Amino acid sequence: MQAQALPPDTPFASGSPRFAAPAGDALAAWSQAYAARGVACAADVGGEFAVALSLPGGGSYLAVDRFAVHSLCYAVRDGRLHFATRADELARLLGIRELDPQALFDYLFHHCIPSPRTIYVGIHRLPPAHYALFENGQLTVAPYWVARFDELARPDFDTLRDEFRGILRTAVRERLGADGKTACFLSGGTDSSTVCGLLREATDRPPASYSIGFDSEGYDEMEYARIAAKAYGADHHEYYVTPADLVKAIPDVAAHYDQPFGNSSAVPAFYCARKAHDDGYTRMLAGDGGDELFGGNVRYAKERVFHVYSQIPSPLRAGVLNPLFVNPVTGNIPLLKKGTSYIRQARVPMPDRMQSYNLLDRLGLNEVLTPAFLAAVDTGAPRDHQRATWAAGPHEASLVNQMLAFDWRYTLAENDLPKVVGTTGLAGVDVSFPLLDTRLLDFSLKLPTSYKLKGLKLRWFFKEALRGFLPDEILTKKKHGFGLPFGPWAVKDAALNALAAESLRGVAARGIVRPEFVESLLTQRLKEHAGYYGEMVWILMMLEQWLRRHAPDYRLG
Repeated sequence: MQAQALPPDTPFASGSPRFAAPAGDALAAWSQAYAARGVACAADVGGEFAVALSLPGGGSYLAVDRFAVHSLCYAVRDGRLHFATRADELARLLGIRELDPQALFDYLFHHCIPSPRTIYVGIHRLPPAHYALFENGQLTVAPYWVARFDELARPDFDTLRDEFRGILRTAVRERLGADGKTACFLSGGTDSSTVCGLLREATDRPPASYSIGFDSEGYDEMEYARIAAKAYGADHHEYYVTPADLVKAIPDVAAHYDQPFGNSSAVPAFYCARKAHDDGYTRMLAGDGGDELFGGNVRYAKERVFHVYSQIPSPLRAGVLNPLFVNPVTGNIPLLKKGTSYIRQARVPMPDRMQSYNLLDRLGLNEVLTPAFLAAVDTGAPRDHQRATWAAGPHEASLVNQMLAFDWRYTLAENDLPKVVGTTGLAGVDVSFPLLDTRLLDFSLKLPTSYKLKGLKLRWFFKEALRGFLPDEILTKKKHGFGLPFGPWAVKDAALNALAAESLRGVAARGIVRPEFVESLLTQRLKEHAGYYGEMVWILMMLEQWLRRHAPDYRLG
């Protein structure tokens, strides 16, 4: 169940927390749990939740679930801890209007603002699997749970498959709305198809599935959604988003978030959820999480290839490979170029290597951003944030598992989940994530690395365990998702191009982005490579649209 905006500073318990003993009143159950276990009590609670307790003596305890599906923001003012589910609500309560330039830079780097920072100076967001304790004027923010991978030494596939399927069935069944009005997203990928099939099992009737398509070559995968829908006898609904839909929805979607948010699939997700709402559904199940728990992203295989370099004996690397490949002469020889590129990337330590293609870096900070804005921010802060997260991760784990834990923070908690929670909230429906069930997370911690990435084969166990349940075409398809053809549309559609151009010139007028970069982006680069440069156009446009609604007078300095 998704979090609702509540009056700031009001004790509450949101979501669907799962306690060891059945609890009728969630807030009372949390109070009992805290009395028994103190700040660690959230580690014993499953499900998706946020909680804010008033403690005896005037203190406060806050906590959010392991993936921060539910959000909590906080600030200390006048000896008190203030909190709210949204940063903008808390800013209004405290009269805070000042925006943090560093948060704006973080947004341009990540396309979101990773916790604990928010767009507002002095307001923070509780990171996933963290608690905040405020007592006697002192604030402590710390994790109550840290991933520990304990891989099975002698795994039995059949036993694990049956356990896995059992957890999946329970996770879906427990997330059905009491009113029987539960639908699901269906992209045609492995995860959403799994949820659709399990919804059919749980209700014993055709599941209501909703898919988004794009009439643009290379961006539409509706055929796979139709394959899954047919396999499970779904009551299937399709909506093809158009450029006109984007023009209409972009301002409202951008403004709905409590701070700038740049995931371009937010608008398609909104139309998908709104269609379900208009058909009378009150809850949707989303398939997010399967890739990040079971090893489904292409970069896991890519980084395993790079990791091979670090396993080569140091004398061989320093004495043979580096002199041969990493030098100005051989580095330009066609037959050796690939080896040179491989070694140069492999020598970059983790997690920096995963940002090798960061769009802001590729375009050039000095070319994109104004000198005044650059002088006001720490351009190394986003990487420092990621390095600290990596350093605090499970060092004893395999490289693949370290990347999974890293993605739980950045891909899920800071990006994909806020996208779905935000857009379904705007559409007026609840959302839940059965593939992120706490029991499924715990199950994934014991799977051998080879069950997640077998050689270079992604999410091997997940697919094999569901072979016969998922259609073969779904098991073998390449990953795509609800990709948005914004760049090509922005070039061809006059109204969308006008909205983008007006928005980007607005950001430039605020002193954040160089006007000459904006003009080259709009008049030259976007036409040359719409898909690549369209991403930068999108994040700048969404920033300006958010500022117009929340901070219309903002100017740097």
